[in-house]
Amino acid sequence: MRQSYHEGSWFAVPLLDGGYGWGLVARLSPGSKIMLAYLFGPKLPRLPSLEELATLRPQDAVKVLRVGDMALASGHWPVLGDALEWDPAHWPVPQFLRRADALKRAWRVTYSDADPSRSEREESVPYDTPGLETDSLYGYGSTELLLTRLLEPLDHPINRSGASA
Repeated sequence: MRQSYHEGSWFAVPLLDGGYGWGLVARLSPGSKIMLAYLFGPKLPRLPSLEELATLRPQDAVKVLRVGDMALASGHWPVLGDALEWDPAHWPVPQFLRRADALKRAWRVTYSDADPSRSEREESVPYDTPGLETDSLYGYGSTELLLTRLLEPLDHPINRSGASA
């Protein structure tokens, strides 16, 4: 069976309290087991249209994570379609922060642009370095939980920016 998603595919994430958030597959590992996903809100009671999604930009994401693709492969996360003008250069692979709490040490981790499962570089940085996502690989359950929490009614990008209430 042909895989129904690839880099540039939009997908829906069912939230634990009902409704949906959504995401974009920005990178897929060659074996299609791990993806870099940009995740978005606000929470909607329905699936968004591709026209609605086409207005989103990387800076609108509530999180950018490395996620296993099992929910997409199984159909648990519905594939909504392809980005209208997909250019991976517009959706960069961010650097991540890995902390060793017991040692109070941290490393900035850079993943391959072609393979989000492969770390290319780790650089020691101060333990309290701000502004980077935690270096972790999320499963679909933990992604759904995180996105549910991030998209609570008063904590989504539209409300934060003041564009609508």
